[in-house]
Amino acid sequence: MKKTGKKTPEQPASTRRGFLGKAAAGTATALGFPMIATAQTPTQMRFQSTWPSKDIFHEYAIDFAKKVNDMTGGELKIDVLPAGAVVPAFGLLEAVSKGTLDGGHGVMVYHYGKSTALALWGSGPGFGMDANMLLAWHKYGGGKELLAKLYQSIGANVVSFPYGPMPTQPLGWFKKPVTKAEDLKGLKYRTVGISIDVFQGMGAAVNALPGGEIVSAMDRGLLDAAEFNNASSDRVLGFPDVSKVCMLQSYHQNAEQFEITFNKTKYDALPPKIKAIIANAVEAASADMSWKAVDRYSKDYIEMQTKDNVKFYKTPDSILQKQLEVYDQVADKKAAENPLFKEIVESQKKFAERAVRWDMDTNVSRRMAFNHYFGAKKPATKKS
Repeated sequence: MKKTGKKTPEQPASTRRGFLGKAAAGTATALGFPMIATAQTPTQMRFQSTWPSKDIFHEYAIDFAKKVNDMTGGELKIDVLPAGAVVPAFGLLEAVSKGTLDGGHGVMVYHYGKSTALALWGSGPGFGMDANMLLAWHKYGGGKELLAKLYQSIGANVVSFPYGPMPTQPLGWFKKPVTKAEDLKGLKYRTVGISIDVFQGMGAAVNALPGGEIVSAMDRGLLDAAEFNNASSDRVLGFPDVSKVCMLQSYHQNAEQFEITFNKTKYDALPPKIKAIIANAVEAASADMSWKAVDRYSKDYIEMQTKDNVKFYKTPDSILQKQLEVYDQVADKKAAENPLFKEIVESQKKFAERAVRWDMDTNVSRRMAFNHYFGAKKPATKKS
């Protein structure tokens, strides 16, 4: 064929790009490839904790939110406000249930006024279980289903994730060491949950206050004694400023954990992928919280002795035994009044009987090893 010698006019670049774009789209459609979606606006959720912003507990709430935000790659973004930013600490459950807040971080004993059975997740001796065992019961022993049933019974529109095992909480801060159960009689004392009934049964005049209000109440003389939770929280909230005596070990909150709640309507609308990330973030945050607690609580425990001149004493066994006896009376009464309370107690006892037996039989004494390596040092706690 004879060439004419003429060149085909070159198409403008914009025309070529348009043609190629259309061709690529047509090819992708023909081959069944999905089109690449544009970035979606991230889902925003507003949470509130039940803790002051300076408390390590609020830090735990932020830690959880960061894990979710990071793991979702920004598809879900949780912002956490401190206690009182939207509602008072004791109003969290209602605010999340109504959708005033998308979610929250707290403890179930703060919902004691809604149902006394909620306090069974952490307020009391746990029938010998520690907080990690109680979480094991919750996940594998029927607790998760019972909690959903309980929230449904009170009309709470929430999805709950218990997490974060807490160490045994102190009996509390006092003007002087308590040496016998009778020393509690007549004391104006702060606690929450079933512990309210227990300490009332031991003769104390109980006032349930959220964490951020306790120290000021002690400073004004509205409280004679109080408990909150741990060395780091107690120190930053200012307990050493109003008391120099802390009684360690107690059965009133031997097995408590935190709770993350979502408004159920908003949670149910999330994609399955995001729900799975939340569930895994809860467990990751639970482990991280327990590790951080060991590090931070132990540091503040030492510093309160060396810098704040706090004296720590072990709660006498006679008081611990009395707590168990009074707790049984309180629990039996509430079980008689509430079938669901009774069902939860029976489930916990069944799990605890084998779990605690296994734990005590299996784990070697840490006290012996500690004394072997560090026993020559002056003990941090005193016998009262």
